[in-house]
Amino acid sequence: MLAASSPHLSVLDQLQDNLEVVWGALLAFAVVVLVTPAVAGMARRFGVVDLPGGRRVNQLPVPRLGGIGLFFGMLVPALAFLHVGHQTRGILLGATIAVLVGIIDDFRGLPWYGKLGGQIAAASMPVAFGVWIDRFTLPFVGIHTLPAGVGVPLSILWIVAIMNMVNFLDGLDGLAAGVAAIAGLTFSVIALSLGKVDAAILSAIVFGACVGFLRHNFYPARIIMGDSGALLLGYMLGAISVQGLLKTAATVALFFPLLVLAVPIVDTTFVVVRRMRHGERVFEADQAHLHHRFLRRGFSQRRAALTIWAWCLCLAAAAFATRFVPFRAHGQWHPWWTLLAAAIGFAAVLFSIYVVYVLEIVKLGNRIQRRRKSDDPLKKIA
Repeated sequence: MLAASSPHLSVLDQLQDNLEVVWGALLAFAVVVLVTPAVAGMARRFGVVDLPGGRRVNQLPVPRLGGIGLFFGMLVPALAFLHVGHQTRGILLGATIAVLVGIIDDFRGLPWYGKLGGQIAAASMPVAFGVWIDRFTLPFVGIHTLPAGVGVPLSILWIVAIMNMVNFLDGLDGLAAGVAAIAGLTFSVIALSLGKVDAAILSAIVFGACVGFLRHNFYPARIIMGDSGALLLGYMLGAISVQGLLKTAATVALFFPLLVLAVPIVDTTFVVVRRMRHGERVFEADQAHLHHRFLRRGFSQRRAALTIWAWCLCLAAAAFATRFVPFRAHGQWHPWWTLLAAAIGFAAVLFSIYVVYVLEIVKLGNRIQRRRKSDDPLKKIA
């Protein structure tokens, strides 16, 4: 059930009163655009480049460490436009740990347990400063309070899971940055409607930083974010979703992050289940992700990334419809608004079915593709 007040009016009012949301996004964009070329040059000088092979599909060496540019693009506007209170300090400390763990992994590589330990340390920072799920609301059930013994580990698990999901998704030029940009913008608007101003500003900063990074990262990429960027973005989205969406009495808030982050959730679930079924290591890099399957279907890198972005946009539209379309205002169902919300949801379902259909074609066509001679290594992978 939606709140009795009009959420869209609340968003406009909040935006007028908190223009830091806009300025934060713009400053983040500018910082990342300006800093990233210097980071790319530094990465080349130190030999921190991503070579062709593994789960990446680049044909030439590309510098890593893009997460450093993203980090400064988030840190500067956060310090400029946010009151650095208790929770904000925890989130920024966690972000620092996340990017440092990623930098170490980009430079010399970390075993899976070392990387996981660093992720847990990063996720523990905001939780230690009070950013954890202490209550949630379910439709027809009501508000439930979680004790610290449940809410704290659940929050850490959620943030670590999103960190790994974004890291798994980072396999095509611009893909992870585009998905994170869509998620950041969606989180910002919804957080504003819920009165979570700090979370809205942070989300807008993530959006601006990702759009700025795409200036250098979209195909053909001149730099990739590496683990430093993927872990940072996953951490920020996980922490912000806890601070701004899950810690609220809004009935549908539990479903917002699940809808907006559905693509990385589906991708990670698909890959993990496949690896476990075949007895493979869960953290071993491969080319079994959804974007790799698009490529084997014949999509170009650019088209594959844009298709997944479009899928994310459809799911984000469904999240907006759930929050802003007053299909059940004041406890009464409104037929036309209900039809609009249903149409938006149906479009998101249709796009998801389209993706599943395309990937099923890939699966059925693997046997034929194996018989074809090709120099493309993607077509040699089952």
